[in-house]
Amino acid sequence: MNKDLMEALEVLEKEKEISKETMFEAIENSLIIACKNHFGSADNVRVVIDKDTCEFNVIADKECVELEDDVMDPIQDIWVEDAKKIDPTAEIGSIVPVEIKSMEFGRIATQSAKNTILQKIREEERTVVLGQYKAKEKEVVTGIIQRFVGKNLSINLGKADAILNETEMVKGEIYRPTDRIKVLIVEVKATTKGPRILVSRTHPELVRKLFESEVSEIADGTVEIMSIAREAGSRTKMAVWSNNPDVDPVGACVGMNGTRVNAIVDELRGEKIDIINWDENPGILIQNALSPAKIVAVFADPDEKTAKVVVPDYQLSLAIGKEGQNARLAARLTGYKIDIKSETQAKDAPGFRYEDYVDDEYDEEYEEGYEGEYEETEE
Repeated sequence: MNKDLMEALEVLEKEKEISKETMFEAIENSLIIACKNHFGSADNVRVVIDKDTCEFNVIADKECVELEDDVMDPIQDIWVEDAKKIDPTAEIGSIVPVEIKSMEFGRIATQSAKNTILQKIREEERTVVLGQYKAKEKEVVTGIIQRFVGKNLSINLGKADAILNETEMVKGEIYRPTDRIKVLIVEVKATTKGPRILVSRTHPELVRKLFESEVSEIADGTVEIMSIAREAGSRTKMAVWSNNPDVDPVGACVGMNGTRVNAIVDELRGEKIDIINWDENPGILIQNALSPAKIVAVFADPDEKTAKVVVPDYQLSLAIGKEGQNARLAARLTGYKIDIKSETQAKDAPGFRYEDYVDDEYDEEYEEGYEGEYEETEE
C-alpha cells in the first residue's frame, strides 16, 4: 500500500505539478478528520509520516487513569495497566502515545478522509493552473477551438479552457471547432470553479507578441516596437526603432522577401500591416505614419499634440484612407490630432502661408509616374 501511495504521489507531482509536501499535509488532515468522525474528537491525535517511505502512523496521546472504569473517552484516556504494556514507565496522570489503526475506521470516516484528499487535489490543481496562466498574462498562446458558448468561444489551452468573448473576436474571421488559433491572454481570474481565462484576437499586444516571436532582433532588444495602432481584421500600423545603426528596423521586421511579416499576416488571416520608422521628430514621425501617401509638409505642435499636414491634391484621399482609416491609425500611432488638407484647400484657408508648410526639398517628382498608380496603391 505504501509503495502504491508513493507511486500515486509521484504521478501527481509529475503530471499535475502538485508537490508531495502538499499531499502529505492533505493525508495528515484527512486522517485526523477520520479520527474525529470515528471517535467524536481528535484534539490529542497526531499523524507521523515518513516522507521517504510513505509509512504513516496515527498516534493518540492518551492520559493514564487509575481504574479501567475511569476510561470515559477511549480516544482520550487509557487504563494505566494497558498503558504499561506500551510503556513500562507509565503511571497515573502520565501521557502515553498510542497507535490507532486507521484500518479500523468506519466506512463513513474512511469516505470522509478520501473526500478530503480529493478536494485538496482539486484545489491544488486549480491553484497550479491559475499560477501557470497568471504568469502568461499578456503573452500569446496557441489553443484549439472547442465550441461556441452563446456568442462566446471556448478555447482549450491544454490544462485549462479560455473564453474568447464576442467583443474580442475579429469581425469576418471564421472559427471552426478543432482549428488551432493563437490568442493573447488578457486576464486570468480566480473563481470557485477554477481559473477564468479571458483571451483576445483584437488586442494590439497580439501583434507585438507575434513580432517578438517571429523577429529575433525584437526578441533580443536590438529593434524596439515603439507604438502600435490597430483596427483588427483590417489594418495595423507599427512604428519601430533600432538601437543598432547597422540594423534596419523595418527590414528586420519585414524579413527577406517579406517572410517574417507574411507569417504574421497569415496568422492574422490577411490583416494588412504597415511598418514605419519611428522618429523623435513628430513631423517626420507623422509623415512616416501617413505612408503610403506623399506629404508636402507637416506642422506639428508638441504642446497641443496637434498637427497640420499638407498633401498634393491627388494624394488627399490616399492620405485620409478608406473611411478615414489611414489618418485615424496615424493619429493613434503618433498620439497627435492630425488635420489633413490638400494644397488647394491649404492655400484657400484663412491665414495660410504656403512657405510655412512647403518643404524646400519638395518638387514635382511626386507627380512623376502618378498616372495609373494611385488606385493600385489605395487598394
